[in-house]
Amino acid sequence: MTHTPHFNRAGEAVMIDVGEKAVTERTAVTEGYIEMKPATLQLILAGNHKKGDVLAVARIAGIMASKKTAELIPLCHPLPITHVEINLTAETEKNRIRCQSTVKTVAQTGVEMEALTATQIALLTIYDMCKGVDRGMVIQSVRLLEKAGGKSGHWQAPEETAQDFRQGR
Repeated sequence: MTHTPHFNRAGEAVMIDVGEKAVTERTAVTEGYIEMKPATLQLILAGNHKKGDVLAVARIAGIMASKKTAELIPLCHPLPITHVEINLTAETEKNRIRCQSTVKTVAQTGVEMEALTATQIALLTIYDMCKGVDRGMVIQSVRLLEKAGGKSGHWQAPEETAQDFRQGR
C-alpha cells in the first residue's frame, strides 16, 4: 500500500502532525462557476430577487464557510484565517457567475481547503437562493488556481488546465 499523508501504514485515517512545520504566511486562490438560465442571471444582476441581494449573501456565506472548514472536513486543521476575499463576477455571454476566493493565514499548514470550501459554499448559496426560479443551475469547475507558502512554496495551475476546465474537457 502506498503511504499517503492522511493514512498511516495500516491504512487508518489520521490527522497530519504539523507541529514541526514552520509557521509561514500561506495563501490559496480558487475558482468555480455556476451556470444558469439567462433570465436567472438577469434577475440576480438587476437586484430584483425577492430573497434580496444574492451576490452579497453568497459572499458572506463563502467567508463564513472558510472559517468553518475544519468542522466540515474531518482531517483539516482549524486555522487562524487572516483574510478572505470572495469575488463574484457575472459572465453574461456564458450565463454564469464566476466565484474566485482568496484565503490567507499565518500558520503551519495551507489554506487550500478553506478557499475551496469558500468557493463551493458561495456557489451553493447562489443555487439555494435561486432554485425556486431555476433548478437546472450547474456548479462546475471548482479548483485550486494558486497556493503560496510553506515548504512546497508557490504552485499555480497550468494555463492549459484552466482552458480545459473552461471548455469542459
